[in-house]
Amino acid sequence: MRADARRNRERIITSALDLFAKYGPGVSMEDIAQAAGLGVGTLYRHFPDRLALVTDLANSALADLRDHARAQAAEDISRWEVLVRVVRHCAGRPFALITSLAGTPPATPGTQELVREVNALLAEIIEKAQDEGTLRRDITPEQVVGLLNVVVCRPGAQPDDPLTTVMLDGLKPGGRR
Repeated sequence: MRADARRNRERIITSALDLFAKYGPGVSMEDIAQAAGLGVGTLYRHFPDRLALVTDLANSALADLRDHARAQAAEDISRWEVLVRVVRHCAGRPFALITSLAGTPPATPGTQELVREVNALLAEIIEKAQDEGTLRRDITPEQVVGLLNVVVCRPGAQPDDPLTTVMLDGLKPGGRR
């Protein structure tokens, strides 16, 4: 992709995230193009429709989460600390926005594969944290992943907000972080 085309695509994505966050799912493709400082034709060359844009947003956010989780898992730190860093990284990301725009994450094969990769990686981190004794054992890794999805994929999720903090506190053995 040419450098100018890449910059245009990034401007579209940034503008879309900003407008969707401010005004909700009713933002038009024309509003996004205008906010990006581009013509609507340029937007449609990159994203033929709203679903293509939302799918790209979802895939970018999921790939970023996967890559961050892998990088943290490669660190020589406790698996609990890996999990905390991953939660803090993804809180505040556009997961709630993407889910609300699409109803559910877009069901493209690429998106489904990214979801499977992220969930498997999180389950592995959680299982290892349980093995090292830093995460309670009375909840399965799959249940923890489900809990993370609820807490992180909600509007207003932030790394140190009360719900995120309470969730992390509740996952520690003895209920302390």
